[in-house]
Amino acid sequence: MGLVALAALIVPAPMASAGPPSTKGDDKVIELPGASSAEGIAAGKGTTFFAGDLLRGDIFRGDVRRGTARLFIDLPDGRMAVGMKVDVENDLLFVAGGATGQAYVYDTDTRKTVATYQLTKEPAFINDVAVTDDGAWFTNSRKGELYFVPVDRHGKPGEDVRTLTLTGPAAETPADFNLNGIAAVRGGRTLILAHSANQALYTVEPGSEPTADSAEITGTSLPNVDGIVVRGNTLWAVQNMLNQVSRVRLDSRLESFEVRDVITSPDFQVPTTAALFGDTLAVVNAKFGIAGASTYEVVLADAR
Repeated sequence: MGLVALAALIVPAPMASAGPPSTKGDDKVIELPGASSAEGIAAGKGTTFFAGDLLRGDIFRGDVRRGTARLFIDLPDGRMAVGMKVDVENDLLFVAGGATGQAYVYDTDTRKTVATYQLTKEPAFINDVAVTDDGAWFTNSRKGELYFVPVDRHGKPGEDVRTLTLTGPAAETPADFNLNGIAAVRGGRTLILAHSANQALYTVEPGSEPTADSAEITGTSLPNVDGIVVRGNTLWAVQNMLNQVSRVRLDSRLESFEVRDVITSPDFQVPTTAALFGDTLAVVNAKFGIAGASTYEVVLADAR
């Protein structure tokens, strides 16, 4: 019943009917066969990607070069799969558990569940995750908190979850969905956060204290900002209901940004998150609010 209520929350009233993916342009569409919903995607080794069935929690594995995908991990009822990232060195897939308040860690070789964490017992929506050299950070869209799952030098996730309480603008919760996408930069010393309600980007330096202040990266507003991808001083911000990805240039101090380009595709149908493969973005269609949606895809688009 909780998942049914969640679906009503995250899927707004129908906007349009979902037709078959277009064949215009140079974009390639990779179907997630049998998926009932979608939201997260993560880059694995080489040209491998992982994507999730949002409401079922199942994990798909695909290849952007081959243009194929298949069900990889069939999971028990009660799990969700929202944002996800791969710790390539340790063959671990970290997955945000949405309204369950949980996070999951899967072994990308054996397909087994390595660990399950109850990040919070309060009402939550664990939305996205960023991987660092020593663990993974998760966002909560319902509260100004981040959660850290440590990974030791042997590649084993730890048992103790750290809760980081945010202060400043990133901690604001004016809507149902607030903190969303997250990326780790500067060797994991700094986190960049996307805030859907505030249409903004923020930085946080976690440190060792139980609280951390946030600061805005000033620039134009980013309506419907969802997942983010960062490489160097370039950030790609997926804007779901706008069916676009903004490519922005960050200044060296992470104090301001400028939108350099807006990436669109005739195949975007409410994209939510993206993974980067060289100059190619792999963008997952969530199709929130689209009547008649029965298939879910990953769209490959030019990142430049």
